[in-house]
Amino acid sequence: MEISELKALSKKFRIEVLKMFMNAGSGHFGGSFSVVEILIALYFGGIMNVDPKRPLWEDRDRLVLSKGHASGMLCAILAERGFYRKELLDTYNQLNSPFGQHPDMNKIPGIDMSTGSLGHGLSVAVGMALAARMDKRSYRCFAILGDAEMQSGMTYEAAMAAGNYGLDRLVMILDRNLYTMDGSSEELMSIEPIQ
Repeated sequence: MEISELKALSKKFRIEVLKMFMNAGSGHFGGSFSVVEILIALYFGGIMNVDPKRPLWEDRDRLVLSKGHASGMLCAILAERGFYRKELLDTYNQLNSPFGQHPDMNKIPGIDMSTGSLGHGLSVAVGMALAARMDKRSYRCFAILGDAEMQSGMTYEAAMAAGNYGLDRLVMILDRNLYTMDGSSEELMSIEPIQ
């Protein structure tokens, strides 16, 4: 896919998710909009190895959207990839809908981990990567974290464990949008220097 096509997709998904949130009367706009390019690169840029027809395929790459409040965008992207019909997103955040404000791995095909409480995602991805090694599997584990999670001790413990165990099939991606629920991440507690 060309860069221009990927850029067009980001605009398309922002519009779709905006409509989805407006229809639902709620949604996490900032977190969803800031992660769109990352998710497009993973799912449409040839990075993640997934098969919508086999969402539980054992050798698929895994994604832990640790910043689970951005699940609206992930659900829109998974629908576009063919994990389920796009029309189902019309029920987003409504009673009895599988699509809530946080992803549910028991209800939504393509979701590898139910998330919501910030700071746990990298630890889960480390566990998945260790399991892959123990099971002699070659899949990769991706974890997308937000700024506020970098203020959590658990995240740093997981990073140390990943380094200690040499988890070369683990990829942590920081969605560095400079904001947390309480305001600017740099004004609250700077996470710099982050590399």
